[in-house]
Amino acid sequence: MAGKLRGNEASPPKYFMLREILAQPEALIQTIGLQVRDDLIFPGTLRKVEDALQNLNRIIIAASGSSRHAGLAGEIMIEDLSGTAVDVEYASEYCYRSRHAGSESLVLLISQSGETADTLAAQKVARVRGAKTIAICNAAESTMLHEACAGLLTHAAPEIAIPATKSFTSQLAVLYLFALFLARKRGRIDMAALRAHLKLLLEIPEAMKAALPTWGAQAAAYASEFRHAQSFLYLGRGIHYAIAREGALKLKEISYAHAEGFPTGELKHGPQALIAEGVPVVALVTCDPEDPDSLLRYRESLGVLRDVGKQGGKLLLVATEGDREVSAIADDVFFVPRTSELLLSILEVVPLQLFAYHVAVLNGCDVDYPRNLAKKTT
Repeated sequence: MAGKLRGNEASPPKYFMLREILAQPEALIQTIGLQVRDDLIFPGTLRKVEDALQNLNRIIIAASGSSRHAGLAGEIMIEDLSGTAVDVEYASEYCYRSRHAGSESLVLLISQSGETADTLAAQKVARVRGAKTIAICNAAESTMLHEACAGLLTHAAPEIAIPATKSFTSQLAVLYLFALFLARKRGRIDMAALRAHLKLLLEIPEAMKAALPTWGAQAAAYASEFRHAQSFLYLGRGIHYAIAREGALKLKEISYAHAEGFPTGELKHGPQALIAEGVPVVALVTCDPEDPDSLLRYRESLGVLRDVGKQGGKLLLVATEGDREVSAIADDVFFVPRTSELLLSILEVVPLQLFAYHVAVLNGCDVDYPRNLAKKTT
């Protein structure tokens, strides 16, 4: 598949990371197809946690690294669609929460490998505290899935490179499905609305596949422009903040440049002091024009970014196809296909993965096996 997406190139890419970025449309097709049957989401899979799902006060999501960023996006998906309160914890911190902080009926754990030590420890503590646990994982035989009350597989196939790419977007798809499942169970959406949401989700893989060649060429060009920068700011509002965090993590873990993700509106509360002539600011300003809240976030973000440009920052934006306003303020733009506000997150992370990849390769870094990192944090 990677060869097809790279046009006439006969041999597969040198690095597993690029192969796995290019494999994301197929990974999404597999993940969605195996979790949805005739408008039924997770048929029979969550039977053991039915009571907990029926009587939820809130959900705790515990995860680390990229999986935690997926959890931050999942928090917005679940709260917006189902109305259920969600808190996202670092798995490494969950065990040390005060026992007086209140009990939770459900803890959702996310891990690509299912063997992450901090997440397994959080799972054990959750069980001791009487919570039901659901594991989202990419490994069917993992410890985490074995010990969970219920498991939701991301069918992304094995991921070889240390940086999470196809496992991350597959996690987002499963979290979106979980949000829809919970919304339907709690009477927040009817079957017609559910089918409409599923239709939009099913359109994502093909839209991503069609955009990959353009994103790849743009990422290579933008990487050449920014390869020598030592510090980057990544910005996003709402669900896009989670993707800003993930984009920053991708860049720092494989290129060793300093990168931090912030909510766009928080820039003026301290981080703005970091902006100087030529400092790269990567911002997510995608928009669902049919969503009033999305439009409001978009307008507010444009105002902040205009100020960044006046202060000398170099703007690299991720925007929605057809947006003419961003070109007036940005130095460089990735455009992603139109879709709903929540599903934009699955598309917009991919050009950020490609950008990080090309920056790292240009600087001679081994993107598959970054220094000091391992695929399983044990």
